[in-house]
Amino acid sequence: MLPRGRPRALGAAALLLLLLLLIGFLLLGGDPEYGRLRGASALDGDPMAGLWDHNRSACDPWPQLPPKCELLHVAIVCAGHNSSRDVITLVKSLLFYRKNPLHLHLVTDAVARNILETLFRTWMVPALGVSFYHADQLKPQISWIPNKHYSGLYGLMKLVLPGILPPGLARVIVLDTDVTFASDIAELWALFAYFSGVILLWLDRLRQVGWEQMWTLTAQRELLTLAATSLADQDIFNAVIKEHPELVQPLPCVWNVQLSDHTRAEHCYSEAADLKVIHWNSPKKVRVKNKHAGSFRNFYLTFLGYDGNLLRRELFGCPSQTLPEAEQLQRALAQLDEEDACFEFRQQQLTVHRVHITFLPHKPPPPRPHDITLVAQLSMDRLQMLEVLCRHWPGPMSLALYLTDAEAQQFLHFVEASPVLSARQDVAYHVVYREGPLYPVNQLRNVALAQALTPYVFLSDIDFLPAYSLYDYLRASIEQLELGSRRKAALVVPAFETLRYRFTFPSSKAELLALLDSGLLYTFRYHEWPQGHAPTDYARWREAQAPYRVQWAADYEPYVVVPRDCPRYDPRFVGFGWNKVAHIVELDVQEFELLVLPEAFTIHLPHAPSLDISRFRSSSTYRDCLQALKEEFHQDLSRRYGAAALKYLTALQQPRSPA
Repeated sequence: MLPRGRPRALGAAALLLLLLLLIGFLLLGGDPEYGRLRGASALDGDPMAGLWDHNRSACDPWPQLPPKCELLHVAIVCAGHNSSRDVITLVKSLLFYRKNPLHLHLVTDAVARNILETLFRTWMVPALGVSFYHADQLKPQISWIPNKHYSGLYGLMKLVLPGILPPGLARVIVLDTDVTFASDIAELWALFAYFSGVILLWLDRLRQVGWEQMWTLTAQRELLTLAATSLADQDIFNAVIKEHPELVQPLPCVWNVQLSDHTRAEHCYSEAADLKVIHWNSPKKVRVKNKHAGSFRNFYLTFLGYDGNLLRRELFGCPSQTLPEAEQLQRALAQLDEEDACFEFRQQQLTVHRVHITFLPHKPPPPRPHDITLVAQLSMDRLQMLEVLCRHWPGPMSLALYLTDAEAQQFLHFVEASPVLSARQDVAYHVVYREGPLYPVNQLRNVALAQALTPYVFLSDIDFLPAYSLYDYLRASIEQLELGSRRKAALVVPAFETLRYRFTFPSSKAELLALLDSGLLYTFRYHEWPQGHAPTDYARWREAQAPYRVQWAADYEPYVVVPRDCPRYDPRFVGFGWNKVAHIVELDVQEFELLVLPEAFTIHLPHAPSLDISRFRSSSTYRDCLQALKEEFHQDLSRRYGAAALKYLTALQQPRSPA
């Protein structure tokens, strides 16, 4: 039986097997106290005592695994940006070992829900269901409990899970976000078998007692002598167990190898093969100084950087309901001809990339009527542009990064180590995970554009630096021109370039013109692709004192400021070529005015050519495929806009060769 007096920490409730309609708890080991608990159980004639006497899984008489296609339920409380990243690593470890369909029940705040809904929708893992529950609705039920735990109110929310999970759900495994699985979760689920014949008895008793009233009254009594909970829900669970010891059955501690400073995890296992779940139950997380933390950390880092695309594998032999969009995607992929010279272009267009929005903590700017978000995309080789961009653009930014899982962690460390980047809370970073041979430039732009929160967006590229004063100037211009419902316009920001890696950035239009006249600056792509920006009319811009209107022309691709709800980029354009051109065409067909701003400018910095531009220049097949995409774009444009699209017919049918 449990010792009397204040309940001691029996190990955080990283894993609680909840038997619902109400609940029966299996608190997990990891603390030496469990040795005494197991001994007490044996003396009391516990039929499970033989199992608990051995922590080593190789020696345990393990119960039979559940049927292959049985659906296993997992509940997780997750709030905020950092916890949302943690839960992904946990889920990767679950999916890596699992052989059964899974359903995740996620209790989240608004931030985590927004992130995780997008992630799981784009991850498209077969035989994985996800349900969300609003954490804010649960706070009144637990906010009365004084709590000093670093997780705040979210550390208490497991107490109220029985009241929010579906009434018909009989069993669920509850996990903290800071655990990593080293085995199939079905082995843990199988332990429910030991309750065969007594589940109904326990549920009946719990219904009669009333779980909510039970823990509430117990907590109220404990708080008369306990100023606040220090272990969050674990203090409450321990107090309930003290009064109702029949509710608990300890598990082998290999299912919860804890790495906090106050546990002796090495007493739990003798070999790495024994481990089932590693629990980083310390505010320091992976920085703990546990004896074997180095080995555990390497195991954790394996899943942190593991390619989540590899977890999209089917569970063969288990029928599962396929989402309509997944079925549509499979049909479209099946219709592709692998002998088609443009197969990789068409396959890349159909690829659904995993998307992790607001990968880092982000504080949206306060609402302002003429505010502007800079929207851009980048890959790992352009990270060095971020710091200098932050110095040039003091306003909000929404940036999509095309990264592997491992690169995403390198990016995280890059930002944390940068005083400039770590100080900016108004920059939202959205990771689009890499898959396929071609750079999905317009898909990336659309991700960043969709997450912009201001009324207007500046559609830029990561290798351009805006004028230092551009953010304030654009906001003033929007107000003066009375854009919005009164006027539908795209504000053109004239683009220039330097070929020098060492370059003193001009602080005014006058300084820029001097550099232009001296040959240190050029109008963008003047030597290679002049038609891309010639309609801006740089000669007129030199003398302009007020915004002036220009007309669309073939291949025009200026950098523009437009309302946030502007047309999205056409995702068929992947790799290099015509991706911005198509977007300007759609702005024009929707009758956006093109207004050039007389004091605005942005400058392109030199860098090594991308792989896609190199392929474009060296491969006639690549160029032919781009031409085919342009023709298909025009056909679709004609279907959507009818006669309004006819003026583009001649221009789009002319094969050109952008550099």
